[in-house]
Amino acid sequence: MKFFKSLVQKFTGRPVDWDELEEMLIRSDLGVPMSLRIVEALQKRAAGEKITAETVAEVARDEILRVLPIQPAPIRPLPAKPKAILIVGVNGTGKTTSTAKLASYFLRNRHTVLLCAADTFRAAAIEQLAIWAGRLRVDMIRGQYNADPAALCYEAWQSADRRDIEFLLCDTAGRLHTKMNLMAELEKIKRSLAKHDPEAPHERLLVVDATTGSNAVAQAREFHAAVDLTGLIVTKLDGSGKGGIVIAIQNELGIPTRFIGTGEKLEDFAEFNSRTFVDQLL
Repeated sequence: MKFFKSLVQKFTGRPVDWDELEEMLIRSDLGVPMSLRIVEALQKRAAGEKITAETVAEVARDEILRVLPIQPAPIRPLPAKPKAILIVGVNGTGKTTSTAKLASYFLRNRHTVLLCAADTFRAAAIEQLAIWAGRLRVDMIRGQYNADPAALCYEAWQSADRRDIEFLLCDTAGRLHTKMNLMAELEKIKRSLAKHDPEAPHERLLVVDATTGSNAVAQAREFHAAVDLTGLIVTKLDGSGKGGIVIAIQNELGIPTRFIGTGEKLEDFAEFNSRTFVDQLL
């Protein structure tokens, strides 16, 4: 990633060109509002001191850390009922694999998990999640191909409740954020789970691919309108050179990144930490 290093290299030994800096920030997927915020903070500093390449990196770092929560709230089990987690996203972001990684994360922390294959439109998705369930040695609720995913999630919550399962992970079908009928289906799933518990689904996590850039912000905006997202799982933060979307989505929509995926293995998954993330940008 090394975004700050490239900033320093760009402006070492010459005056900062504000337009060039703004363009560079925007191209790093920080988003226009965050990029302007950094430039404005630097211009205020420029009124009283000479702006060097190191100043640019320092101010960018400080402004980013002001936006990102130091450590997003951990996902804890509820005292007497399952915590339902809805996992959503567009096709190709690694949603089903991220569901398995999240299940593995909970298992490593000594929690109980039930999977629900709520992607009933793509038969391969059901089989893919079933393979992960077998590897993880956890149960999975599945329905027939083209079954109603809202009804399936409803039944899965009942099953989790009967067995005193702490976390129910519902892997939903990948859908384009521009397809209103499919987005409405997510709202239906949310309503069906709320019949068991008005607060369910307790977490609504959007899986986004770090390499998709500004399109991820558009995805987050539409999914947030549909299900009121509580966080992101960001995939492909494994040397892609990207990562600015984490900052852009937090700054523009207030949605924190909760977990990051950095590889294909189950253990390549961790809670998001803003200081670690920013250090990796250095």
